[in-house]
Amino acid sequence: MAGAPIAEAVFTARRQADWERLDALARAAQERGLRALSSDDVAQVSPLYLDVCADLSRAQAARYGAPLVDYLQGLTAATHAVLYGSHAKSRPMAGQPARQTLRMALEAFPRAVRRHRLAMLVSFLLFFVPFFGGLFATLADPRFAMNLVPESMLRPLLHAYRQGFDADRGASLDAAMAGFYVNNNVGIALRCFATGLAFGIGSAFYLVENGLMTGAIMGYVAAHGAGANIFTFVVSHGSLELGAIVLAGGAGLSLGGSMIAAGDRTRLGALQATARSVAVVVFGAAVMLFMAAAVEGFWSASGVSSTVKRLAGAVIAASLALYILFAGRESERAETSEPQETRPWI
Repeated sequence: MAGAPIAEAVFTARRQADWERLDALARAAQERGLRALSSDDVAQVSPLYLDVCADLSRAQAARYGAPLVDYLQGLTAATHAVLYGSHAKSRPMAGQPARQTLRMALEAFPRAVRRHRLAMLVSFLLFFVPFFGGLFATLADPRFAMNLVPESMLRPLLHAYRQGFDADRGASLDAAMAGFYVNNNVGIALRCFATGLAFGIGSAFYLVENGLMTGAIMGYVAAHGAGANIFTFVVSHGSLELGAIVLAGGAGLSLGGSMIAAGDRTRLGALQATARSVAVVVFGAAVMLFMAAAVEGFWSASGVSSTVKRLAGAVIAASLALYILFAGRESERAETSEPQETRPWI
């Protein structure tokens, strides 16, 4: 038992930041009610509570000192009362207007993206630098695309875009194509995200690969005289589709970054904390992909004039950029600064 005090000290040092964070949130909720907390804070309470419950079980099993066990019991009890009890100030959350709940959900996504802005910027560059490299290289020499994409795939694409969109495909084919786009794009985004577990290397690889291939395909079609048609097709849904892939890749890079620079936590602990934070980004990216698939399947290949499609694409892109950059800024300014220990490094 000689090593027990040392083990307890290490355990306490590793978990102290999360305990203090949950304690601060629980006290704030008790004093002002859950509704007074930001959407980000509310999203943190439940995962932190589950972690502290596990910490309490671990401390009891290891027979750590009574002060630590008592502290964790008090913390779990206070948080339980906030989440499930009948505390007068926590009741408004249950009857919270749907509009307020929707606002919190809509603000959580852009705030999570901005919280991991460094990873998102790196992801953006990893996708779009190869994208434009592949585009301009193929415009200069269309054979470049054949080094990346099979000619058997390029030829049908070129034929389809040369035909244009004068004849609508019909509702049944539109629905089938929307389903195909969902399956294809979600698969790409999942690879960009999930492979971030390999210290971010997998996410970086898939971002570069998909950016290069996408640029080469567009360059190949444009080099053969159908550039206006492929631009008209892509412009409406491109910001949603490519944006979602970049965001998913950024979430994967954040996961990898947390394992490289875990700070005072174990790699597993850092990974778990980052995973909770980027889960909102991944969910938002999935919603964007479903929206892109709907636009791509029912609108992008329709007979609507190219001018209308391009205007719609500009509106969608501008709205998305403004939403991610500015939504939730007011509630951010109203909050106290977040403790340094909980801020992701990437």
